[in-house]
Amino acid sequence: MTGVMEISVTRTNNSRLASTKLENIPFGSVYTDHMLEARYEDGEWKTVEIKPYQAISMQPSMAALHYGQAIFEGIKAYRNDKGDAFIFRPYDNFKRFNQSAARMNMPEVPEEIFIDGMKQLISIDKDWIPAMKDHSLYIRPVMFASDEALGVRPSRTYRFFIILSPTGPYFVNPMRILVEQKYTRAAPGGVGFAKNAGNYGGSMLAATLAQKQGFDQVLWTDTIEHKWLQEVGMMNVFFVIDGKAVTPSLEEGTILEGVTRDSVIKGLNEMGVAVDERRIHIDEIVDAYKTGKITEVFGTGTAAVIAPVKELSYNGFSMTFDPEQYKISPAVKQWLGDIREARSADNHGWMVQVP
Repeated sequence: MTGVMEISVTRTNNSRLASTKLENIPFGSVYTDHMLEARYEDGEWKTVEIKPYQAISMQPSMAALHYGQAIFEGIKAYRNDKGDAFIFRPYDNFKRFNQSAARMNMPEVPEEIFIDGMKQLISIDKDWIPAMKDHSLYIRPVMFASDEALGVRPSRTYRFFIILSPTGPYFVNPMRILVEQKYTRAAPGGVGFAKNAGNYGGSMLAATLAQKQGFDQVLWTDTIEHKWLQEVGMMNVFFVIDGKAVTPSLEEGTILEGVTRDSVIKGLNEMGVAVDERRIHIDEIVDAYKTGKITEVFGTGTAAVIAPVKELSYNGFSMTFDPEQYKISPAVKQWLGDIREARSADNHGWMVQVP
């Protein structure tokens, strides 16, 4: 795509905003009036448009349904008390989206579609952003293969969408987590670092089996020994050991490079909490628990921001924690929320204003 991008805009004549209560909306249950769509054909992106939110048509032979070329992102936008809209760290999600695209052998989406298109879309639907504490507008960019032909090969055509969903507070009760010892989420050389649909589909069985045992999610481990820790559910995981925050490193490419993870690390550093990114063995966690060195365990992600863990179970051994006594994770959650909701200065340049 060359030159200045022109986005065709068709506004709805029947906005649903007036009839929608924006307070305490469950996550991912309501969508705004408009969406963005772009099509990739003949080696370039074309037909970029903003139009009323609507169903899409597809053939049963559509490639994404058969071969899994599909990626997405999760971003949030907020409003300040003046009514101005800001997107939280969209350029980091843009970078990660295209890293996922490269790994899945899909075309990159240009900045003028991903970022500029997102801004224009949010500008049109800005009034859908709930102007309340702990509320936000969830932004979901997604791209998938759209060839209408069977055959195991990269698709020649793709469709890219951005849809928007207002959401209320994402309350997470302290979680019970089972350390997974059979199923695998990701291996070195695989697609663990990419935000592709298959990672999520492949995680559901282990999570369902864990839930039948009374747990909320699983803590993924390596493919060989099932002892080196990766992610908790679809969130990055942190352990506070001897006052230091320890989290699995990203070096092996088996863990998603979370934007919230990175934000939390920067917040911890500003709070004077040392952060250690390295390989973590489950035996180290068990030993640290037995000696009383672990004081907090929590997950980080776009939806919940911080999700406290109250139990970690490994090989029949239960490690219990009291999130009511947590100090570090609630503090960094508050620190991040204050930046996002304009209660404190954004010294990192994370909040990108929507015109």
